[in-house]
Amino acid sequence: MRLPPALLPALLTGLLVSPLVPHAVSADPVAPPAPAVRDFGNGPERNEVAADVPERAEARAAARSEQAEQPGILSHDRGYPRRTRLPVPPENPADASIKLGLVPHHGIAPRLNDLQQRGDRVSAQVIGRSYGGRDLYLVTVTAPESAAETREQERIRDRIENDPAAAARDRKLVKRYKAPVFVNANIHGNEWEGTDAALRVIEELATSKDPKVADLLARTRLYFNITANPDGRVTGVRQNGAGFDLNRDFVTASQPEVRAMRQIMIDAQPVTMIDLHGYVNGTLIEPTTPPHGANYEYDLFIQNTYANGLGMEAAVNGLGYTVEKDGVYPAQIPFRDSAEGWDDWPPIFTPQYAPFHGAVAAHTVEIPLRVNGSDYTQLPVEELRRRSAINTDVAAAAIRSTYAFVRDRHDRLIADQIEVFRRGAAGEPSKTVPLGIVPGFGPEDVYTTTFPRAYVITGRRSEAAAARLVDHLIANDVRVERARHAFRADGRTYPAGSYVVDMRQPKRGLANVMLEAGADISPRVDAMYDISGWSHGLLWGAGVDGVTSLRVQADPVKAAAPTGSVPRTPGALALKVSDAKDVLALNDLLAQGTAVTWADGAAIVPASARQAAREVSERYGVVFTPAGTPADMASGAPLSQVRIAAAASADELFTLRELGFSVTPVSTAALNAGYDWSGTDVLFVSSGLSYTALNPAARTALDAFLTTGGVITRGGTGAAFNAAAGLLTATAVAGRGDANGVVRVLSTGGPVSGQVGGGSPDHSFVYSPRWFTGLGPEVTVEQSYAAEGPLVSGHWRPDADGTGGQDAARGQAAVVSGRDERGATVVLFGTEPMFRNHPKGLFPQVAKALYWASSVTGAAVKG
Repeated sequence: MRLPPALLPALLTGLLVSPLVPHAVSADPVAPPAPAVRDFGNGPERNEVAADVPERAEARAAARSEQAEQPGILSHDRGYPRRTRLPVPPENPADASIKLGLVPHHGIAPRLNDLQQRGDRVSAQVIGRSYGGRDLYLVTVTAPESAAETREQERIRDRIENDPAAAARDRKLVKRYKAPVFVNANIHGNEWEGTDAALRVIEELATSKDPKVADLLARTRLYFNITANPDGRVTGVRQNGAGFDLNRDFVTASQPEVRAMRQIMIDAQPVTMIDLHGYVNGTLIEPTTPPHGANYEYDLFIQNTYANGLGMEAAVNGLGYTVEKDGVYPAQIPFRDSAEGWDDWPPIFTPQYAPFHGAVAAHTVEIPLRVNGSDYTQLPVEELRRRSAINTDVAAAAIRSTYAFVRDRHDRLIADQIEVFRRGAAGEPSKTVPLGIVPGFGPEDVYTTTFPRAYVITGRRSEAAAARLVDHLIANDVRVERARHAFRADGRTYPAGSYVVDMRQPKRGLANVMLEAGADISPRVDAMYDISGWSHGLLWGAGVDGVTSLRVQADPVKAAAPTGSVPRTPGALALKVSDAKDVLALNDLLAQGTAVTWADGAAIVPASARQAAREVSERYGVVFTPAGTPADMASGAPLSQVRIAAAASADELFTLRELGFSVTPVSTAALNAGYDWSGTDVLFVSSGLSYTALNPAARTALDAFLTTGGVITRGGTGAAFNAAAGLLTATAVAGRGDANGVVRVLSTGGPVSGQVGGGSPDHSFVYSPRWFTGLGPEVTVEQSYAAEGPLVSGHWRPDADGTGGQDAARGQAAVVSGRDERGATVVLFGTEPMFRNHPKGLFPQVAKALYWASSVTGAAVKG
């Protein structure tokens, strides 16, 4: 069935929920379920609900120390079982799970401690901490292994990835190898029951006397991430403690929980994984609708994923729940039952990321009966617990069916994983999947890509940005090398020290999905589930080139080389703000009280602060240069710490704080309650603040601030604020609401603005894009959409009336700045420079806007 176009606006603002079952069981007929659409939970997909995330400095520090980019969650030098006494957190009677009759977070460790003592099949460990400081638990269930047997399993796993051609020739290998299975539960905090199903199945496997279970555990290892989001589980919200939807973060890995899941997949290298969610009735089981990710070995993936999906469907329907008796519809499979709207195009979700580490079957499973949102607060406890009990049964059935699938298809799954890595290591072209490979696979399902011979990563824009990208690739288990000498490729000379990503490597799909520009898929589908464009190569600030030939002497690297430097020449220093690390370094200097001036997009540091400059250069890897003549230095405006009041989305708050800014969350309600503006230099507005909804006292106080302060806005909320407050003369025009992706831009920067746009990358990111027309004489265009395109990769169609498309945005102003008649310094963003903490190369543009907006008025000059 086709996703009805009328449902799209609600879906894209996060207001559409899955079809609801009756509040009470009824014998009356119930309307059939709507076509499969994703349940965005309790709030907007843009995470605008979390604008007042409290500071958790101690918890964040603990999470970082526990789960900093340290490889190796799974030790390979010990056998199984590995009995670990898990620490038990204090009892929390407010845990949201309790109302549903489910296991609260403080009850998980005691259950696992008990299961470890009841036999020799269960091993549990803490693999990190959440943003809020709660333990993350990984459980391994398998037959006992000696240390030598574990080392043999690791040798086989390593051979499958790193010598797949030889592994494919070894006919005995698949018989000796324990097929890894990964079950991920509760990644959305208020989709609880996957955790309880996992605990139930673990207990069954731990205590079963069935010979089939013994045989299963002799030939498999089952890995259970018990709760991927304990913060959300406890508080009853979708996001983690930082306000992030973890199931959108996998190629960014901004959150500790995601980094832990990533490491499980690297270390365990599962052949199959399932991710347990809620709530779609009937139970929704992937594989997905088109468009399909072009960087997978999709012929292998679709055959295995569809086969397992059919098995899970049979298991779920076999539980005997019915719509008449229980309010439960039969299971559905989007690939078979829907035309579009539930795709596997972006690699931001767990099951769409796992195939790059060898999973040849991966699924989102959406259990049926909703218990979150308004149902959680309004339904009787008895009804909620009835629904949760059914949901737990359904999730457990999906787990059992999956391990049975792996048991029965053991040899083929391992062989197919070997084939994924073999194709990558051999550098074979992307395969076109044959039509009819599974029933219903047609031309609309065929997506391919072209792999370059290699990517070359340089610091031509920013050495720090190149180093960050290299370290990120390595953390994702992508192989990177560093050139010993200068070399030529495709007619261009690259200096010694350039980084090379040879695409003849097992995980070339992951390397390509991050580094390629991507594709404009607007012509092929109308309804997309989430973002359609992304590119570390274009948005992370490094120089990245795909090349068709490669002749270079290069050495493997485990980490990027240091990048910081301070010139030996005497005198003042300049720090050009061209990367997020530059922002961090500058904010560090300002926090130390260093006297800094701001001129033309650079920070000028006096010679007397040279030692402080050396320290931050080493700490953040930033490059200082000579500052120029005293006259040039005198033209700058004094700068000190920028204090921000932010009515912003969770990802923007997180990013601003990550960059070292001092941020106080505000909202309409906060201002109406009385807000002291004396500690604020710049107001950032993108969510949760309406000028027209302010009471007279709050409006008077804000207007007084605007005579000396700065304003930065983003998106529709920001544009509305600008218009209502009478700031810049500019009319905001909205593109189609679900349009998103990587766009070409032309950055100019004006003499008034200090080059907020000047020096920015040639690409930006949009989500619900906007542009500005009717510009007044006080307005400078900082950045405009390119006249060609402008979409490079993503999805951007016109609205039904023909407006709002990318053609209408060509050449239009995307970012503007100016000063209003009261003296307020203002920057308006129609792009998304901090979206989900992903486009790292765009962060400096926001920082420069903040520095300019505070320094031009002198608001940041504080005694």
